Amino acid sequence: MSPAPTTDASATDATATDATGRLSLWLRDRSEPDWSAVVAHRFTGELIAGSVADDVMRRYLIQDHRFVDGFVALLGAAIAAADRFETRIPLTRFAAMVTSDENDYFLRAFDALGVTEATRRDTPDHAATTTFQALMTEARLTADYPCCLAVLVVAEWSYLTWAARADGRLPDRFEHAEWITLHDNPFFRDFVGWLVSELDRVGPTLNDDARARVEDLFRRAVAAERAFFDAAYQDNRD
Repeated sequence: MSPAPTTDASATDATATDATGRLSLWLRDRSEPDWSAVVAHRFTGELIAGSVADDVMRRYLIQDHRFVDGFVALLGAAIAAADRFETRIPLTRFAAMVTSDENDYFLRAFDALGVTEATRRDTPDHAATTTFQALMTEARLTADYPCCLAVLVVAEWSYLTWAARADGRLPDRFEHAEWITLHDNPFFRDFVGWLVSELDRVGPTLNDDARARVEDLFRRAVAAERAFFDAAYQDNRD
C-alpha cells in the first residue's frame, strides 16, 4: 500500500509563501529562479521530446548513477532520525524501489547506450556531481529529520514536477520513456506527496535557527540540481 498524498506535489503555483504556512511552498518560492530553471530545463524538455542526444544521455546517466549510494544513505539517515514509526515505513519502501527498479533501469540503459563498466569507472565526477554528493553527505551527517527531508524533497519533488510535464505522452526509446515514468507513476506521486507533507508537518516545530538550516539545504539542493542538469551538456573536465 502506497502512502497517501496530502498535498499536490506537482503543483507549481504557490498557495502560501509565509513561513508560518506550508513550509514546502515557502522554501520553493525562496529557491527561485533555480527551481523554475530545474523543472523546465533544456535536458528535461529534450528528454520528454525524445530528442536528447545520446552523448548527453550517457553523460547524465553515468553521473546520476553515482548518487544512488549516497542517496540511499541519506534515506537511511532520514529513517533513523524520523520521529515516529509510521514515518519510517514509506521511506523504507522507497529505498527498496531505488535499489531495485531504478538501479535496474540504469544498468539496462547503460547497455542500450553502449556504456561499458570501464567507461563508468574511468569517467571522472563532474564538479556538479561532487557538489551534490557533498550536500547529501552534509544533510545525512546532521542526523536531523527536517534537514534530511530538505534535500530529499528537492530531489524527488523537482523530478516529479518536470516528469509530469510529459502528461502521459512518452518518447519511443525506453532510455527516455522509462526515466520519465520512474518519476511520474502512482507510487512515486503518492510518495512525493507524502514526502512534501512531512516537510510541512515538521515546519511548525522548527525554531528560527532550524528553519534557517533547512532553508539553506533546500536552496543549495535546488541550485545543485540546476547545475547537474547543466553539466549534462558539458565535458566532465569543464
